[in-house]
Amino acid sequence: MKSFAAVVALIAPVQAGLRFGCSSLTIQRIDPVVEPGQTPSAHVHHIVGGNAFNATMTGDVGARATCTTCEMSEDFSNYWTAVLYFKHPTNGSYHRVPVVNNAALAPNTKGGMTIYYTPQQYITAFPPGFRMTVGSPATSTLQDAQKHIGLRFNCLTTLLNRGPEMADFPDRPCPAGIFAVHHFPACWDGKNLDSPDHQSHMYNTITRDGFTNAPPCPASHPVRMPQLTYETVWDTTKFNGLWSQGMPQPFVWSFEGTRGYGTHADYMFGWQGDSLQRAMNKSECFYDGCGSIKKQQMTVANQCTVKDFVGEVTDGWLTALPGMEM
Repeated sequence: MKSFAAVVALIAPVQAGLRFGCSSLTIQRIDPVVEPGQTPSAHVHHIVGGNAFNATMTGDVGARATCTTCEMSEDFSNYWTAVLYFKHPTNGSYHRVPVVNNAALAPNTKGGMTIYYTPQQYITAFPPGFRMTVGSPATSTLQDAQKHIGLRFNCLTTLLNRGPEMADFPDRPCPAGIFAVHHFPACWDGKNLDSPDHQSHMYNTITRDGFTNAPPCPASHPVRMPQLTYETVWDTTKFNGLWSQGMPQPFVWSFEGTRGYGTHADYMFGWQGDSLQRAMNKSECFYDGCGSIKKQQMTVANQCTVKDFVGEVTDGWLTALPGMEM
């Protein structure tokens, strides 16, 4: 993965784009896309974005939320992934890995994710009620993981020195943590806000990892949407003294995924009104919409919260992963 400066240089030729931070909103077992109405859901998620987040989300999320943990104050979308845990190599207990903020984000961003919306040509913004997922916790082999273009990890030397991308967790302690990236597909069928598997209404034409130019959309999915990307920095450094290279790598996803292959992410669109389309229509700039959308101080964003719907312990040393108890 390139440094942020290199990424900007790479993406700048496209029509428009956004890059911004969202502080962490909540960490709990809720998944309104895959398991709507179920409290708790099967495994723990790390969620950022608007405070309309709950177990059942339908309709126009942007019209219901009143605050967001994102720098872009009109973005009430929710973005979430599984949570990374460290499994102690001696006693088998689990500890949640904290999230730290990425490089080159607004001051006072707390943990969370870096969010990108990057088009390749003129695009149509997501409509109200739209949702999708990428990846699958059922992915269990390297061959299948490599087919999930854009779902990758880096072993960080520093936040800007990321090293090569890989389809599995690093096999050695990383000096600055593990970097996880999720690139979503960007071609929509133009009809369905969702699909039974939460993926078939979208299509990916990109064949290489990273921020790359996308081939045209197929006739089955003719509508070009922004390519959505999440970046998360998992601060694994506090566990580096508990294992060494040559030992089995000790990190697991919150669904007991012992390899990185099952990495996945969910998206619930919630931009207010036409704000995302306004930003995508700004063809002359990258990063913040050049004044076309409103921003807020992260000290304000950090005041946005949701209640704990589940009421269980997800941090500290645990004998089992939440929801995975025998």
